[in-house]
Amino acid sequence: MNIQRDRYLSRLIERMNNGQIKVITGIRRCGKSYLLFRLFSDYLRRNGVDGNHIIELALDDDENESLRNPRELSQYLRSRITPDGNYYLLLDEVQFAISREELRNPDKPVKLYSVLNGLMRFPNVDIYVTGSNSKMLSSDVMTEFRGRGDVVDVYPLSFAEFYSWKGGDKAAAYEDYMNYGGMPLVWAKSSHEAKVKYLQGLFQEVFFKDIRERYQIEHLDVLDELTNVLCSSIGSLTNVSKLVNTLYSVKKRKVNHATIESYLKCLTEAFLFRCAKRYDVKGKHYFDFPMKYYCADVGLRNAHLNYRQKEETHIMENILYNELVLRGYSVDVGVIPITEKDADGNRHQNRCEIDFVVNLADQRYYIQSALTVSDPDKLRQETRPLLAIKDSFRRIIVTKTLARPWFDENGIKHMGLYDFLLDDNALNS
Repeated sequence: MNIQRDRYLSRLIERMNNGQIKVITGIRRCGKSYLLFRLFSDYLRRNGVDGNHIIELALDDDENESLRNPRELSQYLRSRITPDGNYYLLLDEVQFAISREELRNPDKPVKLYSVLNGLMRFPNVDIYVTGSNSKMLSSDVMTEFRGRGDVVDVYPLSFAEFYSWKGGDKAAAYEDYMNYGGMPLVWAKSSHEAKVKYLQGLFQEVFFKDIRERYQIEHLDVLDELTNVLCSSIGSLTNVSKLVNTLYSVKKRKVNHATIESYLKCLTEAFLFRCAKRYDVKGKHYFDFPMKYYCADVGLRNAHLNYRQKEETHIMENILYNELVLRGYSVDVGVIPITEKDADGNRHQNRCEIDFVVNLADQRYYIQSALTVSDPDKLRQETRPLLAIKDSFRRIIVTKTLARPWFDENGIKHMGLYDFLLDDNALNS
């Protein structure tokens, strides 16, 4: 099974020999190892790099357990490097070289970072590392790597990447993607049962196991139920108090706010979920709560719920959110106040929601996600908050249709889901 990840390969190539540590982050099993050890390593060899000058090391492999000790790792790597030519150091899942004690004590220096910073002193060494925990990597890059870290985020397969491999009818391919998501190895499985078993195994044997071991989780049943609630409520506003109340009302499980906050942090640091904050478009400020959580992969979400809840509207919204994030946009949930008169002539102000406020540098887009707007009431519901926006940034409604993009009389762009997912430049075209 050979799926190209050209977006990420080009980002690594652009960063070659830039004097920084390339930190490749993302959820486990999303293809970071394949990107580094197969695609990037093959690129180096095709461009004349001697195989002996490519040092590949997977720290999650039991055969390399002794090298999880930073001192042993440093000695091993230094023994492989000579002054003769450039070396490319490819380290996979480096969080295995960070101890639980170091993780629990944020003020304690992390030995692994000292090892990598030390290797940066070699003028002929270019370093690439991957990891599946944001706290141990992304949030530490600028401080621990002394400004010499360069982050490349990797995500599960986008629909475009999946479709480039799958081909055929777009609508049929999307139905598969909507069911099973973009974890690459799920597509090596031939049956529905095998796909579900693989995805459920990832949750329990990989993600939850990692979280349990790294964070010393005390109440695994609470973590599991919290995950169920988040998977069930993708695209819905929530906060810690609401989650606490939901766990009690549904499972009769009393949990304090601190525990839920801690477990939410664990789930987001492991890249299983991402949080979208609410942004007041008119007041230009963020609300502390509530917010929305989206699952990193809809296939994982569906499998964790045993395919009991397949609300297509929410799944489509989750897919759009993930697509916008992987394209490099920051994505918020928009809120805009609208003042209207009721039947008696009294004025009322309502807060209306815009699914996504999307930003990149000086670009901004307001996006609504809807399966269809063929019903006049539904069309009015989707356009109402967009029409209340007074700035000149583009307003877009994405629907599940094969129709070509078009603009209505209010300047709102309407476009089909497949066009949006298959064209990186869809927002500007």
